[in-house]
Amino acid sequence: MANVVLRNVRKTYPGGVEAIKGVDFEVGDGQFCVLVGPSGCGKSTLLRMVAGLETITGGEIDIGGRVVNEVEPAERDIAMVFQNYALYPHMSVYNNMAYGLRNRGMAKGEIDTRVREAAQILEIMPMLERKPRQLSGGQRQRVAMGRAIVRQPKVFLFDEPLSNLDAKLRIAMRVEIRKLQRRLNTTSIYVTHDQLEAMTLADILVVMNGGLVEQIGNPLEIYKKPATTFVASFIGAPPMNLIPLQGADANLAGAGSGAGILGIRPEDLVIANEPAPPGGVSLDLIVEAIEQVGAETYVYGVRSRQGETPTVSAKPGELPPGEILVRVPGQSGPAIGERIRAVAARDKLHLFSADGRKRVDS
Repeated sequence: MANVVLRNVRKTYPGGVEAIKGVDFEVGDGQFCVLVGPSGCGKSTLLRMVAGLETITGGEIDIGGRVVNEVEPAERDIAMVFQNYALYPHMSVYNNMAYGLRNRGMAKGEIDTRVREAAQILEIMPMLERKPRQLSGGQRQRVAMGRAIVRQPKVFLFDEPLSNLDAKLRIAMRVEIRKLQRRLNTTSIYVTHDQLEAMTLADILVVMNGGLVEQIGNPLEIYKKPATTFVASFIGAPPMNLIPLQGADANLAGAGSGAGILGIRPEDLVIANEPAPPGGVSLDLIVEAIEQVGAETYVYGVRSRQGETPTVSAKPGELPPGEILVRVPGQSGPAIGERIRAVAARDKLHLFSADGRKRVDS
């Protein structure tokens, strides 16, 4: 096992395209680190740089106390699990798992022991003589993980390994990966664009955007105290309501806070008849849409001023300007067209600078 340290790591492609703009973080020995962010944010590029599949333009990558910038991938003592499984179609499950060990000249008896131990852990013993085409997607992914486990590396690297699975299987495999990592206690770095996957797997969460790290920390700490409006809207489903504090809303969250944007999570809003308690926020809404999702209901309300309804489009993952989402427990809620009041207590408010790049503590 080993820790992984990135120091001011950069990647610039020919033509001056800067994919990674100076990333610093450390993954402790045995920790499970998840890199999360939208497509194109640089997370997979960063993972491939740790693996040695991409050269780095600047900075240092340290694995187990050794700077590996110039070290070949095969010499970094890492094992990688890919999105597309990357299995040899003509080989059996057993030979897919044993192939890399044979290339390293390992003794036949040791190879057999490692393959069967990994197959036992992953519950694929009955499939060792099958070919990949005879397996389901989940079984193929188990084989891909088994091929990594037999290496007994210092670091596991996962590049969106569950993206090709259906929703139900993704949940099951997510649990299995976390249980496996805890059992093996191997340092792991995992890339995903799915914030729920990231929240449930990570010991340490690295939220990326545009080649930069927006925030690093424990998943629940990031959820409770997002450092920027990007993190606030990306982490959490449904996304946080973000209200610019300007014009009529300038004093909505209290004068003198220095904030330019108010954030409220949908689950922290309560439908009530009375105004919010001192320091809290009251929002008068007209119900525009209702979504019933089983154990809870999503109420979409629009803040109408002088009879006008905002129609400006939102950025991906964000609510349209003027629209407020309230999450209420149960299967009942207000009717479409009904006027309601949603209130949030002071300790449920999130305040950010006008550009959204900084959290403001009131």
